[in-house]
Amino acid sequence: MSPPKKDRKLQPIPVNSCPGQSNEIGGAEFTRAIAQALHREFGDTHAAVKTVVSLTKAHERAVKNWFSAKNGPTGRHLVDLVRTSDEVLEAVLRMSGRNDLIVAKKLGDSKQMLLKMLKLIGELQR
Repeated sequence: MSPPKKDRKLQPIPVNSCPGQSNEIGGAEFTRAIAQALHREFGDTHAAVKTVVSLTKAHERAVKNWFSAKNGPTGRHLVDLVRTSDEVLEAVLRMSGRNDLIVAKKLGDSKQMLLKMLKLIGELQR
């Protein structure tokens, strides 16, 4: 009997994958887009990392890797980021080709801001 192989098994390439499609996004593009969004939303300080750790309950090392684009968030952590960060939400929508939702979100945000400003103007005129 031969000893068991301890090599990694290579994952087969799925039959239905089409590597030539332009709408596919690779891991590097994903991690870079999320890192840029995190930097825009939270800044470049250690406090920014701590803030994201507290928002997502992820390990600090993982969050540092997100900020440096070494790895990207997955699953629950990505949902937590989308819930709390408009920049991350827009990055995910942009990567998924849903620019129409970005426009709709910005219009809704603008409308809310305009209503607040009109209310403030009304209060100042009294």
